[in-house]
Amino acid sequence: MAQLNPQPRQVDNLMPGRAENGQPRPVDKEKIKAAVRMILEAIGEDPDREGLVDTPRRVADYFEEVTLGLRVDPARHLEVTFSEDHEEMVIVKDIPFQSICEHHLVPFVGKAHVVYIPRKGKVVGLSKLARVVEEYARRPQLQERLTSQVADLIMERLQPMGVMVVMEAEHMCMTMRGVRKPGAVTVTSAVRGIFRKSEVARKEALALIRGTLR
Repeated sequence: MAQLNPQPRQVDNLMPGRAENGQPRPVDKEKIKAAVRMILEAIGEDPDREGLVDTPRRVADYFEEVTLGLRVDPARHLEVTFSEDHEEMVIVKDIPFQSICEHHLVPFVGKAHVVYIPRKGKVVGLSKLARVVEEYARRPQLQERLTSQVADLIMERLQPMGVMVVMEAEHMCMTMRGVRKPGAVTVTSAVRGIFRKSEVARKEALALIRGTLR
């Protein structure tokens, strides 16, 4: 039977992407378009030539899309839970995600693996875990923060016995600029509850993620 968690978390009125009244703040596309035009001029391009005349609009649309997570609360996906006779690991792995590095505003792309052990059979729809990853990713991010945000929200809302989140991604700020090392993959993890205390639980979860459990 589905359960609605009592007293759902209130959205912080001061969270990014929200006005003081707590409502989503619309993206100022005109400001983005003006900024993109200035960048094009600054690098010596002609923003009025055929190939670039619509670029400011396209970039404004792009930033509205990839920063959607600033204007929504991922916690809403974990408000409805179900009771099942299951207190073993639940794993959703290979969840694709795309985010943008807050240092350079270029993408990092990868996959997330989410593991939790329900407490007293309290589970959530599997797609909701993927939605949480998606919405935290759709904002200027650091991979380390993104990993912890997903783990902390699941721990807070579902109160499971433990949570483990592992993320692996390729960062364009490392592959197309700077050190220029295409193929380099960054792996981050966040462990909470029993996974922090028990090496056996951690090893089992990692083996299931990697597909090496025998």
